[in-house]
Amino acid sequence: MSKALDECEWLTERFQQHRLHLRAVAYRMLGSMNEADDALQEAWLRIRDQDAAGVTNMQAWLTTIVGRVCLNMLRSRRARPEEPSDFHVPDPVVNLPDGVDPEQEALLADSIGLALLVVLDALSPAERVAYVLHDIFAVPLTDIATALDRSDAATQQLASRARRRVQGSPEPDPDLARQRKVVDAFFAASRDGDFNALMTVLAPDVELRIDGGVLRKQDSLALRGARAVARHTATYANLYPFVRPVIINGAAGAAIAPGGRLYSVMAFTVTNGKIAHIDALVDPDRLPQLDLAIPPIEQTPQRPASM
Repeated sequence: MSKALDECEWLTERFQQHRLHLRAVAYRMLGSMNEADDALQEAWLRIRDQDAAGVTNMQAWLTTIVGRVCLNMLRSRRARPEEPSDFHVPDPVVNLPDGVDPEQEALLADSIGLALLVVLDALSPAERVAYVLHDIFAVPLTDIATALDRSDAATQQLASRARRRVQGSPEPDPDLARQRKVVDAFFAASRDGDFNALMTVLAPDVELRIDGGVLRKQDSLALRGARAVARHTATYANLYPFVRPVIINGAAGAAIAPGGRLYSVMAFTVTNGKIAHIDALVDPDRLPQLDLAIPPIEQTPQRPASM
């Protein structure tokens, strides 16, 4: 076996060893699982023929390369006229309560909610790369500066500016059971058309974002404020008997699946006992990619499923 082949196999093993970490990095950068996998493929094509024998910190080296690939992808995305959208909801990581996938669990080890990914979408590509690499994955500023082709001082400014914008996003309550209780109350009030009860579980400045994609573009919207959101939720009363509890990016969520066919997934950010964000994906092009099997409800329940 040639030396070059030995080195290629060694590098392949190192890349696979860090693959879960690199996928987590790319997902936070891009908010899309498909694009994250594309980024890893592109990163591998960049490094497979390189001499990595002198690399002292393999994970940091690979992370920086993935960051550079994601930066280019974010810049290309910004150049497309249809991006960004006020209604865009990043790809959720969805699990049934009793079936958390180990790889997805590792992907969300430090728990990043959809609401935070929405905030990250609003950052410039360079700000997002600087923040994700520095604040979430503790990559040294010097390495990030190399990836961004900026000075250390400029990179520090990018990370600081992004941090200030991210600090305004709500953090979910750490207790999943408490989150679930609030979400349950939301669906019960919605089913009953109880406007006052809805107002008690919604934060005053709650934000609702619905992404219908191209096929359900008419369903896409963004609302802010408890009254506006409470009024809108009444329009979905007929769907609530088909609500199933799920875990979305580590937080309480819901899947709506009439007849077992997935119609929507809803992510909730519950802070201080109230719902601060609702992010709903109803895009029929993207929902099948979640690969979420929901058994049909054989008999319509009189009360909503426990959340």
